[in-house]
Amino acid sequence: MQAIADSVKNGILKGLAEVVLVISNNPDAFALERAAKENIKTVCIERKKFHDEKSFNSEILKELRKAKADIICLAGYMRIVGKEIIDAYPQKVLNIHPALLPKFGGKGMYGHHVHESVVAAKEKKSGATVHFVDENYDTGSIVIQREVPVFETDTPADVAKRVLEVEHKIYPEAVCKVITRPDQI
Repeated sequence: MQAIADSVKNGILKGLAEVVLVISNNPDAFALERAAKENIKTVCIERKKFHDEKSFNSEILKELRKAKADIICLAGYMRIVGKEIIDAYPQKVLNIHPALLPKFGGKGMYGHHVHESVVAAKEKKSGATVHFVDENYDTGSIVIQREVPVFETDTPADVAKRVLEVEHKIYPEAVCKVITRPDQI
């Protein structure tokens, strides 16, 4: 979230995009604090306060529409995005994943789990992927990927650090691509 906000202020997205809203389902999410410091509107919509997924997703959609959001960027959102949201924002819901999809994707493959799996598999490279969100974990069309080397002596933390640097660069690049060259994705 911070990399995108920074890119809107000073980088590739300056004059091209604006962060209009940060939504979290976790009231303790650090992204809410960061967004508030950037004077970005925040909303916390906790799933447990809704009787079903449809009403939960309807509330998210209501807030997105009220903010006039054009693109949704997931950053640390640990739930499957509802079909209602995907249908309302076709090819406009993006996610970033800390691996070179389709490898090391799917349910349970997030954060340190990914990097531990990469090291255990003795991969020579890893990286990050920005992809469109569909109704499954990490299976949507790829917008952009970038590789990083994995060395024999690397720990999962070493790989994570290298991948995070790449994530901060490619997420704004992917948003730019969706805005300026959607026909090339």
